[in-house]
Amino acid sequence: MKPQKFTKQFATIYDLAVRLRNEADASALLVLLDGPTDWSKLREAAGDTKILIAVDSAAEAEGAAEQGLHPVVLNMEESPVFEKLTQALLECVADDLLEPGGDVIAIYSAFEASKIDSISYIRLDEHLGRLTARDLQRMETSVPLDTLKTVVDLSVEIGREGREGKPVGTMFVVGDTRAVLKHCHPAGFDPVRGYSRKERSLHDARVREAIKEIAQMDGAFIVSPDGTVERSCQLVDAGHANITLSKGLGSRHWAAAAISRVTKSIAVVVSESNGTVRLFQNGEVMLRVEPFRRAMKWKDFEYTPKDAQD
Repeated sequence: MKPQKFTKQFATIYDLAVRLRNEADASALLVLLDGPTDWSKLREAAGDTKILIAVDSAAEAEGAAEQGLHPVVLNMEESPVFEKLTQALLECVADDLLEPGGDVIAIYSAFEASKIDSISYIRLDEHLGRLTARDLQRMETSVPLDTLKTVVDLSVEIGREGREGKPVGTMFVVGDTRAVLKHCHPAGFDPVRGYSRKERSLHDARVREAIKEIAQMDGAFIVSPDGTVERSCQLVDAGHANITLSKGLGSRHWAAAAISRVTKSIAVVVSESNGTVRLFQNGEVMLRVEPFRRAMKWKDFEYTPKDAQD
């Protein structure tokens, strides 16, 4: 574990970041490090500013909390800087260290490892309110991308808006429908039963609005790969053996992890407590989306063929 020295360059950029945070009245200062540093100097130079420390391992943050800093452990040593920043911000929002609509000043090593050389002013609702198609494509699922995006968009809307001022939690299980239904049974009356497939398609805005109403009822939505809601208000019953989830996740999340483990489906869960949307695959959380005040924006990723780069 190589320490990140508090060099003159580090100190200069840190001082600029502190001043920018004060001028912009940002919520916090985020320092993305490649190793432990002099925590007392960070605290002393920033006054009463909230300082978030993002590191790859718990050992690298040892002693930071004692100086009044807030460590965030990423476990993403081989990931690009942008992905580390995004994950750090997500973790901070999830741990109530940051408000979803706040602003953050971040400093990090963008060009050379272990040398702090960059400052960014990040608006959380803009930075984290975007998903790229690549985020979903990484899941390597047979579920069509358009269907998955539609379900995620709907889930985020439910998490952000709730219904009639009240928070709503629900679950969508997408793909591998025949296998999924073997692990389901009705929680009671099924509101989508008897309607034609067209009238149950999530690609129709009117259907999505109707689903928001039904989402207040108990049970999960079972969605086919083409975006048709096959069943609603379903109790999902699959074994939880060999599944490990973060502390605080409830029965809905355990059911999602279980059904995604025993089938090839993707389970999408909206948390009733905070509106966070989690995507499960093979029993694990693969993607998490926070319920920001603005509508989530999909951003196409840019790709330059290797031949064009030469």
